[in-house]
Amino acid sequence: REEEEEEEEGERREAEEPLGVHHALAQRASEYTKRPNVFRLRTADWRLFLFQAPTPQEMSSWISRLNLVAALFSSPPFPAAVGSQRRFVRPILPAAPSRSPPEEQRRCHRAWMERAERELEEHRRHLPEKRGRARHLEEHRLKEEYLLYE
Repeated sequence: REEEEEEEEGERREAEEPLGVHHALAQRASEYTKRPNVFRLRTADWRLFLFQAPTPQEMSSWISRLNLVAALFSSPPFPAAVGSQRRFVRPILPAAPSRSPPEEQRRCHRAWMERAERELEEHRRHLPEKRGRARHLEEHRLKEEYLLYE
């Protein structure tokens, strides 16, 4: 019984925590067919939330507004941590809002996208050997998944 109470308390506390939208991305959840007008929100820490809007117009409005706020509140990422191992580590996404004006943010986002596209092309040119270690294959998959998300 004590474990159940602790679990309920954890769920209540989680439900009360605000949902940060910095570095988040809202998209129509076209693969979700159980209910109409459902969109998903992927947060900076890659949690996934599904929301349902009453109408398609309202869903589009929510997606647009969430993505606008996410872009305005997203500071440029910090470089990934450096280690002695050559494994992929996602960049650190700051939670503090950007202090740059919107035009400067747009330039930063554009430069980041160009960098990510170049890195994805380069990444796809250097595929690991199919008989390679499982760890290398998994690292390659994780990095590609991240670059595609970006």
